[in-house]
Amino acid sequence: MDDIILSIENISKQFPGVQALDDVSFSIKRGTIHALLGENGAGKSTLIKIISGVYEKDQGAIKMNGEIFEIDNPREALDKGIAVVHQELNLAEPLSVAENIFLGKLYEKGGFTDWKRVHREAAELLHSLGVDIDTSSIVRSLTVSQQQVVEICKAMTYDAKIYILDEPTAALTSHEIQNLFRIMKKIQDDGATILYISHRLEEVFEICDELTVLKDGQYIGTRNVADSSKDELIRMMIGRDLSEEFPKVEVPIGETVVEVDNFVWGKTKAEAKFYLRRGEILGFAGLIGSGRTELMRAMLGIDHAQGGEIKLYGNSVKYRKFSDAIKDGFGLIPEDRKRQGLVLGMPVKNNISLAAMQHVSKNGFISNKKESQVAQKYIDKLRINVPTDESQVRNLSGGNQQKVVISKWLLVNSEIIIVDEPTRGIDVGAKVEIFKILNSFVAEGKSVIMISSVLPELIGMCDRIYVMNEGQIKGMLNREDFSSEKILNIAFS
Repeated sequence: MDDIILSIENISKQFPGVQALDDVSFSIKRGTIHALLGENGAGKSTLIKIISGVYEKDQGAIKMNGEIFEIDNPREALDKGIAVVHQELNLAEPLSVAENIFLGKLYEKGGFTDWKRVHREAAELLHSLGVDIDTSSIVRSLTVSQQQVVEICKAMTYDAKIYILDEPTAALTSHEIQNLFRIMKKIQDDGATILYISHRLEEVFEICDELTVLKDGQYIGTRNVADSSKDELIRMMIGRDLSEEFPKVEVPIGETVVEVDNFVWGKTKAEAKFYLRRGEILGFAGLIGSGRTELMRAMLGIDHAQGGEIKLYGNSVKYRKFSDAIKDGFGLIPEDRKRQGLVLGMPVKNNISLAAMQHVSKNGFISNKKESQVAQKYIDKLRINVPTDESQVRNLSGGNQQKVVISKWLLVNSEIIIVDEPTRGIDVGAKVEIFKILNSFVAEGKSVIMISSVLPELIGMCDRIYVMNEGQIKGMLNREDFSSEKILNIAFS
């Protein structure tokens, strides 16, 4: 047992009406990168919070290096060598890099903070990871990947033995992901252990040594990554074969519904020209920062546009605010659904009706009964897994939150939905459900514009793909010409 650093033994945790964890047991070997997999709601987050002292377990034991490990709060877990880098980073954004790294344990000299030593040792930690970040930089000015490095360095000051990385690549570019993997390997080479949580199975096969799968709060199994396949993991995670990851349905393509010509937007004064047809799923590919999201926001009147023409069903339109675009049949599922697509502190039913109050109002007053009836219709139709329509949307999984956003635009009866990064932070089973919803939408003769950084899902679901780089549309591919190589060649042109 000398090679086991952390043992999870018969852990159970129950919340009102929910058995989050049910007698879960497995072990993590010292010096490995161990993936923790499962659909949203599988129990991963609950287990992490128990290990890190946020939640108290109902039963079972956690052992570190063979000894019972009892902790009451996250600070105590950190002091004992377990550090968590959450998807939503826990940094003091107005403070400097050095201040964040040594927050709560600043060096003193003569009764005053020894800032010279703080900055010197912060720089040494960053250098040890092969990262060049100015220790005087204010954290809010850093990229997400740089902020993650600061979190890791902060954990290193506590001499962490186990790093828990929760969905660390969700908002990173391909280059940033590879840099994170390099840092993870460096930490591993220095003797630490990493528990890695991700929905991206390709990352698991690239960086991890072993994996454990949870489903519905129960332990399913542990495998060596080298001896596993993607199909096997999907069966373990969702309890069935995923026969088609991208369930594209061919529907008749109709007339052009949107034409964008010489559309000028953004500081680069980029010009865009493209068209969208009825029944089509139109993809927009490109590196993060290529301007895909910004183009759509300007087109819908959310951001300022400087010129050009938009035609809707042959008629020129110009939107100065998003509400006008909504009235003309547009809907937007933003890439950051939590901040831009939902009101997290409100119930599911209120979020569904947000863009269509007229459907749930009478004589100027909202009808709670009607609002619940409308919400239940879409809860049933889209199979939103939620106890009641009164449940706060912040408590839903990523896939169910995305379905709530989609419901909002179905209620408005949108004809054209722009969906930005549709599967970000969503498990593999829910991804297929989201794609099937988009299929049913275009099967009704409506249209979808899909922005994604995941090339396989664009290739799998779209009829045509426009490729952008530095604010410009660089090319377009028809379905018969799709390939990752062709898309990337255009993106880098």
